[in-house]
Amino acid sequence: MWQIQPTLDVPEWVIPIIQEYAPQSSGKYIAQLLLRRRIQTPQQLVGFLNPQCYQSASPFEFGIEMERAVERLVLARNNQEIVTIWGDFDADGITATSVLWDGLGQFFNRENQQLSYYIPNRLIESHGLNCTGIDQLYQQGCRLIVTCDTGSTNLKEIEYANQLGIDIIVTDHHTLLEERPPVIAIINPRYLSPDHPLYHLSGVAVAYKLVEALYEILPNIPQRPLEDLLDLVAIGLIADLVQLKGDCRYLAQLGIEKLQQQLKNPTRPGVAKLLELCKRTGDRPTDISFGLGPRINAVSRIYGDAKFCVELLTSRDKKRCQQLALETELANTRRKALQQDVTRDVMAKLRKIDLSTTQVIVLSDAQWPGGVLGLVAGQVAQNYGRPTILLTTEGTINLSGYGDQLSQNSEFKLARGSARSVNQIDLYELVKSQSHLLHRFGGHPLAAGLSLPVENIPIFTDAINRQMREQVESDLEEIGQRNIQVDLVCTVAELGVDLFQELKLLEPCGMGNPVPKLLIQNCWFTNAWHSLEQDVRGRKVQYIKTTFELWDESTTTGFPGVWWGHYKDELPEGRSDVLVELDFNTFKKQYEIRVLELYSAENQALISSINFADHPILDYRNQPLDERLSNSEGSQNPLILKDCPTCWEDLQAWFRRAYTQKKPLAIAYTLPELLPPVKIWEQLIGIAKYLSRTHQAVTHQQLRHQLNLGGIPLKIGFEALKLLGFKIEYRDHSCYITRQDLSPLNASPTLPQLIQTFLIAVQEEQFRREYFCNVPVSTLEYFAIQTMKNIGV
Repeated sequence: MWQIQPTLDVPEWVIPIIQEYAPQSSGKYIAQLLLRRRIQTPQQLVGFLNPQCYQSASPFEFGIEMERAVERLVLARNNQEIVTIWGDFDADGITATSVLWDGLGQFFNRENQQLSYYIPNRLIESHGLNCTGIDQLYQQGCRLIVTCDTGSTNLKEIEYANQLGIDIIVTDHHTLLEERPPVIAIINPRYLSPDHPLYHLSGVAVAYKLVEALYEILPNIPQRPLEDLLDLVAIGLIADLVQLKGDCRYLAQLGIEKLQQQLKNPTRPGVAKLLELCKRTGDRPTDISFGLGPRINAVSRIYGDAKFCVELLTSRDKKRCQQLALETELANTRRKALQQDVTRDVMAKLRKIDLSTTQVIVLSDAQWPGGVLGLVAGQVAQNYGRPTILLTTEGTINLSGYGDQLSQNSEFKLARGSARSVNQIDLYELVKSQSHLLHRFGGHPLAAGLSLPVENIPIFTDAINRQMREQVESDLEEIGQRNIQVDLVCTVAELGVDLFQELKLLEPCGMGNPVPKLLIQNCWFTNAWHSLEQDVRGRKVQYIKTTFELWDESTTTGFPGVWWGHYKDELPEGRSDVLVELDFNTFKKQYEIRVLELYSAENQALISSINFADHPILDYRNQPLDERLSNSEGSQNPLILKDCPTCWEDLQAWFRRAYTQKKPLAIAYTLPELLPPVKIWEQLIGIAKYLSRTHQAVTHQQLRHQLNLGGIPLKIGFEALKLLGFKIEYRDHSCYITRQDLSPLNASPTLPQLIQTFLIAVQEEQFRREYFCNVPVSTLEYFAIQTMKNIGV
């Protein structure tokens, strides 16, 4: 629910400094926000408000790594070597590539192709270096690769490039490995201390610092000012959602000043056309986060290949840039429609799962386009207060060579997807904990990309939820609860130009300096209207928005607003509390609010706590059977659970029965003997051979009891048996197993991987049995309460 920030005492020196930059402002709102951002001295405040008073860090703060990088680039220039920029396909990677293309282009001859760039295809390649692309560059004579926004963890690919005689300079900002990669230089702010002013640089800003270092070493060569790159730096910085502190804020401030000149005096016709198409002026960070950034990102999400975006951002050919800008705009409208479709599918799937026992949402579908999964995962994570992983299961990939357990020349269905975090949960470490189930993964604490065999999705889902439960066992109530921070409480009458100009002093906003969230209480909506978006050709796009007027008791005039992605029928009819951001609509030339959250008075009524006093959970686990029965006889005839569960779903029916019958629930199971997974696999083969000889029938329940297995590993085991030549038929609720002749030479190449998957599934299930035998009763009671709330008890 709302977390309203307390009012702070404002020192006397704060308001006069604020009014120097906003003379018409009272300064009372912005003062509170600045103090919460730990602005504690006049020098800090002036440096925050005025970039001209900020002292930026030297690029050589990166030390020996920057020195080596510059030395190698100078050598390549002197020897006329072919140099390739290896970028990435998101907005940070595209702008970083563009900064190096323009910046290094001052030192290397682009006309004779001494300098080129390579952008991986999002749909058929992945983030980072790959051996196929390195081969291609080698054939073209490349002898030096400069990465941007990528490369820090590509050890195998870097070693391969070294074998071909290609040197690599890495510029990146992503998570580092413990081992330094074998490169000429690696310029990554993660090597600096967290309080260093360069620590939060994004990929484009790191690329800029490399160019800045070259400008310092060879000052007489460049024909264009270094500052001409700052508009690109601002786009990448703000689009990548990095912490806008230290040099990040400084570079973004200067970059926005450059960006807003594009409509008046366009030096980058592609950027100017994009601003025109998204009806923005370039003077606000939201012009990037809601305008330029999504459009640049949309190209790879829809087309896969985003190389033309570098041309769009750097070319001086106005006609060509207009054509590319239109292609980018159409990709973005297509992205909106796909995102809406996937969101609708995800919501339908969410309605079918029990969120009371779900700490990490993992959903998959063969029809989902991979390019928009990160966007939808971010929405779901915010809305449901849980880390979210969305996967598409369409397509296959050759997995040979990715691990000793994999068979050579084998092909498996592979799920690919994106993960997004919430509530400061380190998603990178969470996903990393299940790396044995994955094909590839990478990212940072807030976001990750991953791929894994489709067969591993159920095991991965259970395992990552178990891992999450163990991490937050003492704070289970926090999972799924959304305590939303409110920066200011105001009335409708206070919205408008004065408050906007005061809050604008905080810009550029982003992580570490968020856009102020305003809470308006006891208000209501009128003149609501929803409509579909239109693309540049006037065609309707399946992406909805609702416009409205907001009223409260403080005003006689409604204030305009918009709620993106929602229909007017979703607005409550009565009074509400609404959380909004205040904005200026350049196209309509009006101040308006953008709805973030709303709660009607009816929805704010909390569900009363469920009291287990009359029907508690009795803990008789791991006690002798006669002692458990003796204890249970004097406990109001409890329901007795004797079988150790393997997942929370196993417990839900028992929770419901106990609550409905108003009886205690006695958990009276013990940890069964846990055989090594390989031994269980051997037993399954032995049972299959016996049944095939005797022609006897067996039920799933009998097999699960005999092997002490759950449904998921048994299903995987059956699939492996089929590849061994066993035929499994189902008749009259029983299964019959027969043996077919199958030469070992003709066995499926996928068999080793399927056996490995079975062994992992058994191991994971055994972990969960151990968990349910030791989990505190307080945790069981918490999930019992959540189960009851979920079904509306």
